[in-house]
Amino acid sequence: MNTPSILVWTALLSFLPISELRGGIPFAIASGLPWYWAYLFAVAFNALVAPACWLFLSTLHKCLLSMDLYRNLFDRFVERARVKLHKGISKWGWLGIAAFVAIPLPITGAWTGTLGAWVLGISKGKTMIAVLLGVMTAGAIVTAVLTLGLQAFDLFIKKL
Repeated sequence: MNTPSILVWTALLSFLPISELRGGIPFAIASGLPWYWAYLFAVAFNALVAPACWLFLSTLHKCLLSMDLYRNLFDRFVERARVKLHKGISKWGWLGIAAFVAIPLPITGAWTGTLGAWVLGISKGKTMIAVLLGVMTAGAIVTAVLTLGLQAFDLFIKKL
């Protein structure tokens, strides 16, 4: 695979809610991109989630709320996010959002963190900073686990 297509797929995987950094960084490194470029590129595109999500929530979302199907789906999703986030976020504020986004597990990324901050009324500026800090931390964790894990296999492979 050539470098432009690796970058496009890395950007797409890093931006999608289901994979985010957990998909973008491993794909980029497995495709031959150096770990530092994989980290920077994936973090940059995953950090774009916060402004994109905030823009959606402040514009198009208001128009779509008039549709019953959308409102029902959104209300269920928001309620799950509110329950999951409320305990830590009410105590820690925007730093709680940063910590939540920094945990590289399913349903703890930039999309859910931005939605949670919006639902809980955290300002746009603090949300952007929190998501950026969380994404940078999660990216560092994923990159470290992946690179150290790949190098750990060298112990078991005999070099000729």
